[in-house]
Amino acid sequence: MNKQDVLDRLEAVEDPDFEDDIVSLGLVNTVDIEDETAHISLALGAPYSPTETAIANEVRQALSDTALDVTLSASVETGIAPDEQVLPNVQNIIAVASGKGGVGKSTVAVNLAAGLADRGARVGLFDADIYGPNVPRMVSADERPRATAEETIIPPERFGVRLMSMAFLLGDDDPVIWRGPMVHKIITQLWEDVEWGTLDYMVVDLPPGTGDTQLTLLQSVPLAGAVIVTTPQAVAIDDARKGLQMFGEHDTPVLGIVENMSAFQCPDCGSTHQIFGEGGGRAFADEVDMPFLGELPLDPAVRERGDTGDPVVLESDSTTAESFRSFTENVANNVGIVRRRKHRSQS
Repeated sequence: MNKQDVLDRLEAVEDPDFEDDIVSLGLVNTVDIEDETAHISLALGAPYSPTETAIANEVRQALSDTALDVTLSASVETGIAPDEQVLPNVQNIIAVASGKGGVGKSTVAVNLAAGLADRGARVGLFDADIYGPNVPRMVSADERPRATAEETIIPPERFGVRLMSMAFLLGDDDPVIWRGPMVHKIITQLWEDVEWGTLDYMVVDLPPGTGDTQLTLLQSVPLAGAVIVTTPQAVAIDDARKGLQMFGEHDTPVLGIVENMSAFQCPDCGSTHQIFGEGGGRAFADEVDMPFLGELPLDPAVRERGDTGDPVVLESDSTTAESFRSFTENVANNVGIVRRRKHRSQS
């Protein structure tokens, strides 16, 4: 078989999000045939996402009855020169944001990072909430970062996730009283001085609101997208709207809206109680024409496992864990949509 024969076969592989075949969509970067091996580079940018994993499997299946061995690689254009990238070895940076505190944003960020790592991805988690960093407790990270001779920082790792948090650099009871320029300086240093290594995803847990930390992030690194966390109640939706507007003003893709604390399933009576209202997150997503990433229940197990440092997404037999896993898959799939759409526009 020659290159054109391979491309003809790949025209049978469809991208379900763009409803066309991957050849017509320009998602086949290169096809090189060497001896009896076809080396195929695909424009897939969301490792371990269900959709892109399925596309890769269909590519292999399309050539399975040939004499060729198939090796696949993935590469998408970032549009940024390598020497201008702050984190050139981090493929996708995902911001987890909320307009207000108390909606479980850090819980969502921790479980998203742990869920991606559980799928096989290389993941980092940056706790950028400098005023109230609590990610280390939520993953039971007792190990502190280590410094190298070159004065860089090696982050500790938990559940396959590399971690950095202001909590590692402060005393347990030390308050943080910093003005904007200091915030910018420390956040920038933590980007550049930490040896993150090669990552498929970095999840950034932002502080609530639309302040200096968010602005520093948006100005410093290219985000693959943002996840907006809300609860069903109107007050949370009002503030989530402000966060959404902030990302829109900086031309940052929003991967979708997730509704946390959506319902409480009473373990005693079996009834479902809508403590914070019902359907607010989905209605908000529909109103602003954004993807709805899912409903995460109000479950005491989430709080308990957060306090003990064991993310609930890793629980094997739990409807709550399944909700977090579904949310994780939706986020990864939407990263893929954003990256493939951008690749097409730059091709």
